[in-house]
Amino acid sequence: MKSTFIRIGAMTTVVAGVAALTSSFAGAASAATSDAGPILAPYYTQLDVTGDQQVTVDDLSIAAAALGITETSPQWSALSALDTDADGVLTVVDLTDLSHRIIYDDGPFELVEATVVDMQAAMNAGVTTSASITQEYLDRIAAYDRTVMGGGSRPLNSVITVNEHALDAAAEADAIRARDGMTSMLLGVPIALKDNYDTADMVTTGGCGCWNENQTATDASMVTGLRADGAVILAKTSLDEFAYGFVSEFSSFQAPGSSLLVASPYDTTRTAGGSSGGTGAAISANLAGIGFGTDTGGSIRVPSSYNQLVGVRPTVGLASRDGIIPLALSQDTGGPMARSVLDAAVALDAVVGIDGADPVTSRQDGKVPASYTAYLDPSALAGARIGYVPSMIGSNAGTVRLFDQSVAALTAQGATVVPVTPPTEFAAVLGEGSGSTNEFLHDLNGYIETHLGPDVQARTLTDILATGNYVTSRQSVYEARNAVTDVTYEAWAGESGSHTLQLAAGKDLVTQMMDDLDLDALIYPSTNAYGTQGTNMRLSPNTGMPAVTVPMGQTAAGETAPGSGVNLEFLGRDFAEGPLLGLAYAFEQATNARTTPGLYGPLP
Repeated sequence: MKSTFIRIGAMTTVVAGVAALTSSFAGAASAATSDAGPILAPYYTQLDVTGDQQVTVDDLSIAAAALGITETSPQWSALSALDTDADGVLTVVDLTDLSHRIIYDDGPFELVEATVVDMQAAMNAGVTTSASITQEYLDRIAAYDRTVMGGGSRPLNSVITVNEHALDAAAEADAIRARDGMTSMLLGVPIALKDNYDTADMVTTGGCGCWNENQTATDASMVTGLRADGAVILAKTSLDEFAYGFVSEFSSFQAPGSSLLVASPYDTTRTAGGSSGGTGAAISANLAGIGFGTDTGGSIRVPSSYNQLVGVRPTVGLASRDGIIPLALSQDTGGPMARSVLDAAVALDAVVGIDGADPVTSRQDGKVPASYTAYLDPSALAGARIGYVPSMIGSNAGTVRLFDQSVAALTAQGATVVPVTPPTEFAAVLGEGSGSTNEFLHDLNGYIETHLGPDVQARTLTDILATGNYVTSRQSVYEARNAVTDVTYEAWAGESGSHTLQLAAGKDLVTQMMDDLDLDALIYPSTNAYGTQGTNMRLSPNTGMPAVTVPMGQTAAGETAPGSGVNLEFLGRDFAEGPLLGLAYAFEQATNARTTPGLYGPLP
């Protein structure tokens, strides 16, 4: 994490700067913290002495007034936490450390690789605004997304639609900040959404030219949460049409019979993965602040691994799927894709909640923390017990090396990492197929009935096939799905269907396996370099259990696709996203494995 702080030229000027800083910033900060709740990681809260759950200039003022007190002073018991160097006296050194915890940075702001903390700190200091950040992302999309860069071979093709109202939303966020301070860690942060999330201000194509006119009346429930936190919905990103596969081929706004492929920003000859490949490419190339994808059988985690991102596949039932074009509701879930664990945790906070339109969300009642950022402690791995199934590592030389290095890094941070011999039934968990064949027609019809915009003419899968305006190589796939009967669907996904029963058995088996071995998480490679690793992607969707994937490094010379990213995945118990994010954060902080795509640096 970048150290974001009040930049003061010399340590001795800290005290002198407190009064001026307080008069210019404390009013807005106090307004923001009065009802904001715990929205920050521990680093930004643990030295709070005012009780508002974050470090502000109010805390700095108190510390400055107490400068020089010692362990024998009456105020020491209330302020001893501020003695960060533990020398028994409150000094300017301690005040400087405290100032580092305030989300305020009046130094130069660089958009490339900026975290939400970097953005908030710069906006709080008046160095930049949401409108400026949003415009810069729009400029980057215009300059980079459909352009073949020097040294590249094809364009990213990561964005389908840019929101013409984004700058208005950014201006509104700036007005809120001026009036109320930083009301949310997402206030004014530009977000890119996979184009299967409904948005009332942009069409939702699902990656298919057949639905170019799908303007819905409402936002998806998760989008409603993002807007409520002040996020700026910047753009809709490309995907594998109807979230079908891993190559991210789409036909939206292309001539019938034509399609485009999404490219990885690290190697534009290769796919960005899928089905959330557009989100993966856009966020990795810094075309938006944070992205959202959906995952049925790997569609968040594959592009996160190919594009060196953090991806979260939440527990099925943590975030509502209402207003998202479905693939297979037995396994569908939406989640964030980001350049850091902190950004992913902040984004996840905004989209959780019980929604009557998606009854499975009732399972989360009483199981969701006030903020997932509270788990982001660099020492979270100390004392953790983590297991891995050796057969899930595979034999790819680069993946094996990176996994071994990751185990060493986890161990160095205080975790115990143990091999696990799973029960024989574990093979059936990994072997269960996706619901995308037997459930697609049924679930798509449900979306059409409740959400599809009135201007869309193709209102059945039969209609879609008749248009010819889709990825034509999928014709046989769509025809096969269109032939699935209600009887077949019920035998598969009904209350006592074979798939339904296997998913429940998978959850029970893996949970029991973890309980028996006292494991906090299971780990495995998400993918190989630009290729899947066995059936690893099936473990989370075939149990409904959450997974967080985080970069673990790049392949080397002599290995598959040298320089390519490979991710490590953490899987945990139902609704254990907080602990998983904590483990992933500690791993990220210890390894700093993500790199920036060289072709997509700062704009000239």
